[in-house]
Amino acid sequence: MTMMADSGPHDDFGQYLTVLPGWQQFVASTTSTTMTVLTKNEYDALSKEEKYDYDEDRLDHHARLQVVATSTVRRTVTCGRRLTVLNRGAISARRGLIVTGPANTGKTIALTQLGLAHELQDRRRHPGQDERIPVIYITVPPAATPRMIAAEFARFLGLPVLRSSNITDLTEAVVGVCTKARTGLVLVDEIHNISLQTRTGADASDTLKYFSERIPATFAYAGIDIEDSSLLTGTRGDQIAARFTAVDTHPFPYNAEWKALVAQLEANLLLHQHKPGTLTRLDRFLHTRTGGMIGTLSHQLRGAAVDAILTGTEKITKAGLLAVDLDIASRRKQPGTDG
Repeated sequence: MTMMADSGPHDDFGQYLTVLPGWQQFVASTTSTTMTVLTKNEYDALSKEEKYDYDEDRLDHHARLQVVATSTVRRTVTCGRRLTVLNRGAISARRGLIVTGPANTGKTIALTQLGLAHELQDRRRHPGQDERIPVIYITVPPAATPRMIAAEFARFLGLPVLRSSNITDLTEAVVGVCTKARTGLVLVDEIHNISLQTRTGADASDTLKYFSERIPATFAYAGIDIEDSSLLTGTRGDQIAARFTAVDTHPFPYNAEWKALVAQLEANLLLHQHKPGTLTRLDRFLHTRTGGMIGTLSHQLRGAAVDAILTGTEKITKAGLLAVDLDIASRRKQPGTDG
């Protein structure tokens, strides 16, 4: 099991994967030096300003800590890599991937880890070719129109999106850059924002299909409960269903994998007074409290770690976990609550 936390410089691009500099920083963070916790003597020797900077770096570390080596991520990466290889020789009708499941079950993490694996592999195969853009990552805006979809591609690539730019201008510019930059994987998140029950949604779906035909890349989508949505209905939906493989995400059962995820998250804490093994002894409590949702687990532990630094307790306890508010969906599922 592995985790990831960006310990690089504070940079607004690091918060946004939907622009190329942000994506590049995300990739760079995986090879950056891992931050280590100082001993008490080392910490006491710091100046006031140095302590502030050190604590801010630790807050960033915990804020960005993510579980990335789940079985779902491994399935997504394996399936996605297989499709990119199979699609190398395809002239048309390239096959794609859909990561689908309930909210908070790690779909975006799985999608971005697929992108990370592809980007690193592309760099190994083509060292020194900095002009390449192996991966594009966009999110579908609510009630997306065809022009909005094209604009998301353009913004990622840093192309100008002017009020006067029509969809043909944007599409041709995007296709031209992607072809020249040898883009091999296109990640489209929040795909559930497209509904084929509306004319606008159907047109937006057609725009994505057009991009997939013009850009010689594998397309991977992620969204909430796609197999039960309108995206796979009707003639357009049948075309998508025939060309895309699904990887399902789900809440984790209380099993060995869940225990290992909790243990690995605990191993990556940078807290001065935390006793190793505290969270592993609470793994069943954490499963009950989060309903096995990996997103909720991550929020709980990261939030408790941030509180531990801000309050000076420097450790996570059961009381500290209870002090971190659950998301509304998880609260509805708690024993003894309504809903």
